[in-house]
Amino acid sequence: MDARTCAISLKIPDNEAYTAMRALERLGVTLGRVERADILLFRQSDDERSLRARIEHDERLFNPNKHRLDLFADARPRPGEAWIERLDMPEELPMQPYVSWRLFDADGSPVTPGQLERACELLLCNSAIERAIR
Repeated sequence: MDARTCAISLKIPDNEAYTAMRALERLGVTLGRVERADILLFRQSDDERSLRARIEHDERLFNPNKHRLDLFADARPRPGEAWIERLDMPEELPMQPYVSWRLFDADGSPVTPGQLERACELLLCNSAIERAIR
C-alpha cells in the first residue's frame, strides 16, 4: 500500500516555534507566524481510519490533551514548509520521522521559497547532520 503522511502538532502554544520565529526575525527573516509539527511518513500502512486509530492510541506519539493529528495524501511539504530529516536515521524504521517548520508572513500567507531557504540555512537545518526537504 502507498505511504501515508501524518502531522502531529500542538494544540497548546508552541514555545519552540515562537522562539524560532523570534530568532529568525533577529536574523532578518520577517515572519507573522511559525508552526512546528512532527511528520511521520509511514512506508506501509492501513487505511486512513486504521492508521489514525493506531497513532491516537500510541502514547509515545500522541496525547489527545495536547496534540492535533492531521493526515495528508501527499508525502511532500506544503507551501512555506520545510521538513527537516536527520541524516543518521536507520533505513529500516517502519516510519520516517521529520520535523516540519511552516512559515507564514504577516498577512498569513506561506512565505516565499527564497524566505524558506534562508530560514533553513540560518537556523532551522544543521546541514552537517540534517537535510531540509522543501
